[in-house]
Amino acid sequence: MNASHTHPLDEGPKYKPLPILISLLISGFIGMFSETALNIAISDLLVVLQITPATAQWLTTGFLLTLGILVPISGLILQWFTTRQLFVASLAFSILGTLTAALAGSFEVLMVARVLQAIGTGLMIPLMFNTILIIFPPEKRGAAMGVIGLVMMFAPAIGPTLAGLLIEHLSWHWIFWISLPCLVFGLVFGILFMKNVSVITKPPIDVYSIILSTIGFGGLVFGFSKAGEEHTDWGSSIVVFSLVIGAAALFLFVLRQLSMKKPMMNLSVFKYPMFVVGLVMILLCMMIILSTMLILPLYLQNGRGLTPLEAGLVLLPGGVLNGLMSPIMGSLFDKYGPKWLVIPGLIIAAVVLWFFSGVTTASSLALLIVLHSSLFIGISMIMMPAQTNGLNQLPSELYPDGTAVMNTLQQVAGAVGTAVAVSILSNGMTDYMRTSVNPLDPLEAIKAFTFGAQHSFLFGMAIAIIGLMTAFFIRRVRVDKQAMQQL
Repeated sequence: MNASHTHPLDEGPKYKPLPILISLLISGFIGMFSETALNIAISDLLVVLQITPATAQWLTTGFLLTLGILVPISGLILQWFTTRQLFVASLAFSILGTLTAALAGSFEVLMVARVLQAIGTGLMIPLMFNTILIIFPPEKRGAAMGVIGLVMMFAPAIGPTLAGLLIEHLSWHWIFWISLPCLVFGLVFGILFMKNVSVITKPPIDVYSIILSTIGFGGLVFGFSKAGEEHTDWGSSIVVFSLVIGAAALFLFVLRQLSMKKPMMNLSVFKYPMFVVGLVMILLCMMIILSTMLILPLYLQNGRGLTPLEAGLVLLPGGVLNGLMSPIMGSLFDKYGPKWLVIPGLIIAAVVLWFFSGVTTASSLALLIVLHSSLFIGISMIMMPAQTNGLNQLPSELYPDGTAVMNTLQQVAGAVGTAVAVSILSNGMTDYMRTSVNPLDPLEAIKAFTFGAQHSFLFGMAIAIIGLMTAFFIRRVRVDKQAMQQL
């Protein structure tokens, strides 16, 4: 292979993987923490900022939309800029966004802050996965991905609880004031220890591809997110228009990539069957995770009358357990491969979601904690093994494209999952109230919400069953170490 494509590992270990991993994890953790912590603060923001739930939804929609636009071009960005440049840029956007959010006194300023934070996250996520693939050999990637899972899942676990505590005793601004010094520390630590590990090839920039990608992925994420808002249904003109325009632009984007010698996003990753199987399973998992993380807190607060802090505490054990299980599952994947983890994981997820579909206003909190914890044990058995196995099948020059495809489609899957779950919840509530003998009774409203939540959990179970059927096609990718050394 010619010198221009020399793999960084050929030149000998000029860097230590651990400090690089720590630098990435600190910033990734804070990004995930502020994202999930804000969800619990939404009801508080409605009062303080005097906004409607539909407007507040934009704090999440805007974040997802920015990721949906930025992540598709991350494969290109990773090949144009060094690891250190992207790391510093990511942290700079995150710090600026977090400071703006901490000082925000209006919805508009907070919305700008969320977009800045999303740019930081959109640069960090692909950088993190691409760097891990380069600095760790194939036989250690499962464990490394597991450590990422531990940190990234621990943030959503403590986010709601800590946010509930801060809102109760201080204000929602403190979600960001607490995050700020951690991000500054992450930036300083990264400047000291982060090394350039990727190869800069500077492929040509195709403006048409960027425009089509932005309209395509942005349109789909916006359309699905809009369909999940209150007082908006799937047949509304803005939802239909967004989805049609997004799908058309995405179709043209795919055609353009296939016709180019050096495409912006190399779709040849879809030639690798285990990458495709892993991708499908991750997308289904994202739909389960995001829909459950949205519906369950709503059920706890609206169906059970819990405070934000109490709801956060109910969700805490499952989130912590998921984080702790990730490195264990990563090590088990390195030893035994994906099949014996992924199939049992999906069976657990499907069974738990079936139990969730039977929750009532009288279900004990202990049962909900056990079910939530069991669900996330199942999820930890699926996500990292499927992702690592899929990426392992790609040659190293396709790592940026593989991570870009995975991370982009995860944003779309997340938007689809939440939108469908909210629609099912709303329709279930409407159906219940239509047959109610006394619709004005407050207890009936609570029962209606629980009825809608039950149907949403059935949707999650259906997704898990589709994933289980897919899982039987997964097989372990054997990475040829000698071939890897020649890259």
